[in-house]
Amino acid sequence: MRILVVGGGGREHAIVWRLAQNPTVDRLFAAPGNAGIAREATCLQVSAEDVGAIVEVVESERIDLTVVGPEVPLVAGVADELAERGQRVFGPSREAARIEGSKAWAKGLCERHGIPAGRGEPFTDAHAAIAALDRFEPPYVVKADGLAAGKGVTVTDDREAAAAAIRTSLVDRVFGAAGQTVLIEEFLSGPEVSAFVLTDGREVLPLVPAQDFKRARDGDSGPNTGGMGAYSPPSFVDEAMGRRIHEEILRPTVEAMAAEGVRYTGVLYAGLVLTDDGPKVLEFNCRLGDPESQVVLPRLRSDLGELFLAATEGNLGNYKLHWSPEACVTVVLASGGYPGDYSTGLEIRGIERAEELDGVVVFHAGTSERRGRVVTSGGRVLAVSAVGATVADARALAYEACSLISFEGMHHRRDIAAAAAEGGG
Repeated sequence: MRILVVGGGGREHAIVWRLAQNPTVDRLFAAPGNAGIAREATCLQVSAEDVGAIVEVVESERIDLTVVGPEVPLVAGVADELAERGQRVFGPSREAARIEGSKAWAKGLCERHGIPAGRGEPFTDAHAAIAALDRFEPPYVVKADGLAAGKGVTVTDDREAAAAAIRTSLVDRVFGAAGQTVLIEEFLSGPEVSAFVLTDGREVLPLVPAQDFKRARDGDSGPNTGGMGAYSPPSFVDEAMGRRIHEEILRPTVEAMAAEGVRYTGVLYAGLVLTDDGPKVLEFNCRLGDPESQVVLPRLRSDLGELFLAATEGNLGNYKLHWSPEACVTVVLASGGYPGDYSTGLEIRGIERAEELDGVVVFHAGTSERRGRVVTSGGRVLAVSAVGATVADARALAYEACSLISFEGMHHRRDIAAAAAEGGG
């Protein structure tokens, strides 16, 4: 197969890296890719968000299968455009991608079909939304309805801060169309887990779960980010809990969408909180997570290209997924200042030395090549992944690899998977 992977971050590098090892794959392309992806795929200077250009590339390069990594082109309808032209595409339609593109719609889906989730109310009027805060207990959770690049969520004990978040979205329009509706939600308490399924709209195959770390600094402090690290498997998700997540949330969600005439094809990602009352939905995403992909895909032993193709053809029922029993930990190396302002174009040293360690893969996220050198081009620059017999082993190896890499201003969390490692996970 000739496969195009749309996107240029760490998730897409992990997808390309795994596809490159599959015998079903003859040629790999990426749009736009990055310096790491370029080692294994032909990178095309096409924005992942330019739906028209993506369609043109698929036709001109005679692509057999397009795999869409990020959420923005999916919400924009790239899968619909390709399908209308008879092209195979792995990723949900625009209508199905609403599960991430509209938090209010996703909340309504849960309510209509009894899928466990926290209570939430949508608002388009700031005064009504602020008044509604009195119907919720602190911490208050305020979310912009649409895609806000990870910046549209406020969790605070301070009612005035929650009111300010509402005004930021509905009055100041800081998030544009993404913030025309806000969702006020009940705060859910408990361990968080990222759970995934691969689905063709009927068959629902669970992937291994992961836990990610969103805050910028150690101890889950500092501002939210796109993710500073992850590990798999989470020590607190045993086989029984995994079954509950699948049977109470993931499978029912795919079936609920089908019942409403929306066939979901691709990866469905549920961010969950394991409350005292059981697992509940915190959020849905319409694609693989980042950096969760960098700990899930290194554990996959099945042919990923074959699975993607089967999902588009509606015959996933013929497949069973196979996984390594090893653990995987990834640590994100970020630019100085991230998630705020940061510099780019800084030379990165030591990647080759890190990858000489057995069990280590360095996934590129925000990198580019300049005159033969790899330089920074984003906030999250690299995701350093390592596999080991236990979480403790994988964690030690990942941090050893991190110590070999450097660029000006580089920072990372030092407590990724620390609690799990201490518990012998």
